[in-house]
Amino acid sequence: MRRITARFVLRGLDGLRRLVLRATGAAATAGREDFTEAELRDLVAANTVLDGEERRLIDEVLAAGTHYVRELMVPRTEVVFLDARLSLEEALTLVRGARHSRFPVTDGSHDDVVGFVHLRDLLLRPAGDPCVHVGDLAREIKRLPGSKRVLPALSEMRRERHHLAVVMDEYGGTAGIVTLEDLLEELVGEIHDEYDAAPEPVPAAGAVEVDGLLNLSDFAERVGLALPAGPYETVAGFLMARLGKVPVTGDEVRLDGWLLTVRALDGRRVSRVALTRPAR
Repeated sequence: MRRITARFVLRGLDGLRRLVLRATGAAATAGREDFTEAELRDLVAANTVLDGEERRLIDEVLAAGTHYVRELMVPRTEVVFLDARLSLEEALTLVRGARHSRFPVTDGSHDDVVGFVHLRDLLLRPAGDPCVHVGDLAREIKRLPGSKRVLPALSEMRRERHHLAVVMDEYGGTAGIVTLEDLLEELVGEIHDEYDAAPEPVPAAGAVEVDGLLNLSDFAERVGLALPAGPYETVAGFLMARLGKVPVTGDEVRLDGWLLTVRALDGRRVSRVALTRPAR
């Protein structure tokens, strides 16, 4: 995890305006309650007390304020759902090897999420415990619209002590899930633990391969190529929109001298994309 100043992170969680005003020494009651993003940036630029790390963190908080929950969520096609009628033994078989420790519980449909269970709920059962089905262990789950901004969502989940939320689409269906860690990483950068896969190296030249689910901002940061905005959130979505069809292995898209090639599919979704850098 990147080195951060704890007091600035906490202020960011409690509200972007309060963070910047306090950091720059400006009084929130000095005749104004609302500031535009441009004015907040001017306050930061004019302040001589903040060090480089604090300026970077505030800048990332401001940037995160423009992003939506749907941009950070794990899409439903990648989520391990557990039916409420599953036995605990069946559930353990399904979640074995999963990267997440919390799993949404459904009642017959992925659009009918009734709660969630933690892995330890399945593993650590006291002797004589009467629970036999996943639904018996389900805890209350938070719901967030995909159109909610990252900062309000982070503050809300932290205040209500939720670590997992179901992301809802505009039709009331399940679009995916998002964790408190996903939202926090948007502010402070990737938080790696011993269970995370090692980040994919990006060579200085030649070809590189990335996951099709990589979102646009992470893709630009990792590869150095900014994909145009559109009705999509991921590299896979960009390729589908640019091709105008469901991609197949070997499909290619050229952009600014780069060549993006569909390397592998997971069902109908692009799972791996190869990129060839332009000649220098």
